[in-house]
Amino acid sequence: MDKEDLLHFGTEAAAQFPGRRPSRATMWRWYLRGCKGVKLETILIGGQRYTSKAAIERFIQDQNQPKDQPAELAPISATQRARQNTAARQALAAIGI
Repeated sequence: MDKEDLLHFGTEAAAQFPGRRPSRATMWRWYLRGCKGVKLETILIGGQRYTSKAAIERFIQDQNQPKDQPAELAPISATQRARQNTAARQALAAIGI
């Protein structure tokens, strides 16, 4: 996103999506958690968050990849990984492994 034209995340970015504008909450969810394993790229400059038209296009394109080519999964947090590990250990212990 270095040399791309930046759009203010809270005011300009939603207008760049085709069709109905996503809400601010939806935009933040796409940035923080992603959608279908794809996160919306943003950059923080001076306390303000920005994205770009190209980042929005990549976000849409990555969500619409054919089923035989899965999108790259967003990384999970250490807390989520710990929860998954605990659940897996419990499931294995329940079946005696």
